[in-house]
Amino acid sequence: MNRFVIMTVGKTHSGKTTFARNLEKEITNSVVIDQDNHAEFLQSTYPLLVPTKGHNKIKYALTQTIVDYAVNETSCHIILCNSNRNRKARINLIEYFRNKGFTTIIVNFDMPDDVLFERVENSQRSTEVLRTVLSFKDVLERQHNESGINEIVDPVDGEADYVYVIRNSKEVEAVTQEIVKSLHSED
Repeated sequence: MNRFVIMTVGKTHSGKTTFARNLEKEITNSVVIDQDNHAEFLQSTYPLLVPTKGHNKIKYALTQTIVDYAVNETSCHIILCNSNRNRKARINLIEYFRNKGFTTIIVNFDMPDDVLFERVENSQRSTEVLRTVLSFKDVLERQHNESGINEIVDPVDGEADYVYVIRNSKEVEAVTQEIVKSLHSED
């Protein structure tokens, strides 16, 4: 069986998690791996282990352990629901999955910042996952300022076997159906 990894890329509140959860319902034998869940678990269960500054190494280690288990111990298709905005890290992940025989898909959520700022403003989402800032508005401002600097760039064609771009909510269903069709055409 040919396995797929679908990697979401985008800023906060761009729709990555909603997309991933809906895609999981459409693809039999698929699992969503979402770092926000890991961050929330660590904050609520092991708050003293969560670093207060710098990289959240424990979150990344937990995520990597779950990814490795899903890759090596299951036959699941994997939907990685993270921001994945750093090109170098994204390429390394894609290479890891290719070496394991996966077909790779990137879905880039390229929503306009004004739409994202409006979503953040109206969000009811818990801020429990936040570590170094107080609000998702702070996260979005940081992401906006980082864009184009130090490998924080949008994916390009050829980075994965398939690259899709979602620029507005109306494109979500079409991209979902394209991915499902791609999966069935490679079975």
